[in-house]
Amino acid sequence: MSQPYYLKGSPLNVRFNSVFGWLARHGLSLAGMAETSVRGRKSGKMQRIPVNPHTYEGEQYLVSARGHSQWVRNMRVAGGGELRVGRKVREFTAVELPDTEKLPILRTYLEKWGWEVNQYFQGVTAKSSDEEIVAAAQDHPVFRITVRK
Repeated sequence: MSQPYYLKGSPLNVRFNSVFGWLARHGLSLAGMAETSVRGRKSGKMQRIPVNPHTYEGEQYLVSARGHSQWVRNMRVAGGGELRVGRKVREFTAVELPDTEKLPILRTYLEKWGWEVNQYFQGVTAKSSDEEIVAAAQDHPVFRITVRK
């Protein structure tokens, strides 16, 4: 059995992520970017990473462009976390979608965020066929998030 897809960030990507996370923590959201905090499955400590919350048909989603990353593994165990932009912190629960439900979310995510994430989708773009996006779905976990009132 092969390892799940995960594209580790380069040192430059890691640096950009820390800058974007800092901006979100301080209230500057670029194109809707936020910072998510998820409890680490081993450490128990909150782990932070910048994310692009995506809205589709009134629901919010988090898509892992880089694949089965540490935040994805933590989210599967924690079942939720926090989204932050500046002082506004929203707790949420998360449910991972099966691959069969990802097509419209991935297509619209790539339409909005492709300029930033296309490099992680191995040639799949918003203009790819349904079959190509469905084939890539297993490599890109998607969580439906529900913000707690």
